[in-house]
Amino acid sequence: MTDRISQVLVLGGTGKTGRRVADALRRGGLAPVVASRRGPVRFDWADRQTWEPAVSGIEAVYVVDSSGPEASAEVEAFAAVAAGAGVRRLVLLSARVFGEMAGEGLLGTEDAVKASGLEWTILRPTWFAQNFTEERTYFGTLWDGSGELRLPTGGGREAFVDLEDLADVAAAALTQDGHAGRTYVLSGPRSLTFGEAVGQIAEASGRPLHYIPVTEDEFRAELAAAGRADDGILALCRHICEGTGAEPVDGVREALGRAPRDFSDYVNRTDFSSL
Repeated sequence: MTDRISQVLVLGGTGKTGRRVADALRRGGLAPVVASRRGPVRFDWADRQTWEPAVSGIEAVYVVDSSGPEASAEVEAFAAVAAGAGVRRLVLLSARVFGEMAGEGLLGTEDAVKASGLEWTILRPTWFAQNFTEERTYFGTLWDGSGELRLPTGGGREAFVDLEDLADVAAAALTQDGHAGRTYVLSGPRSLTFGEAVGQIAEASGRPLHYIPVTEDEFRAELAAAGRADDGILALCRHICEGTGAEPVDGVREALGRAPRDFSDYVNRTDFSSL
């Protein structure tokens, strides 16, 4: 048994997952250090001068990597800085799909954390339920007037995870014993097609929203027309279309001893009026 950890740094602390992890820590009575590129506590993967000040006095870090080509090397170097500053524990945001597409070389940041010599926990969530309302690059078309979500996922199913569950697991792993050396694969309790998910949101919001399945060639042409390159989204959509990760998993229950929230919970508590 170790002393309870109380000094926690949340990287990407104003982002989709980070702000929820910080809120979960606050609900547990802590005052997490929230770091971002432009906040009072600066942390920038591209500026290593910001790393050491951010981890000063910190015991545990929630790690959201840069998602760039140098992410693995950055996490490896950051872990060394953190260890030198006295950090005891790292909790890394990864993704379920990375484990299921391991041949693509997507586990470098996980390897870096495991090799750090610190206590580590890996979180591998499915696609976020909140992507439908908070991810603007590909899901924003639901709310831009067209009311259409166009993706090449076909009739593939995904057990969308609620980010509140991810945040609760992260907070537990950051502050409690019993999670070191664990990889938690996190999902919701049931799988939905994108059409079913959009249908639930349409009913709850009272808006005529639709999922339009497109082919990969059609989607690639739409990306090009919008001036965007494929940043890996096609491979992720193909993974869903093929049904590789459709089955729900028990990571939330393993970590917290309770069932994960259902997609309908996210829908029912979301205020769609501001979208």
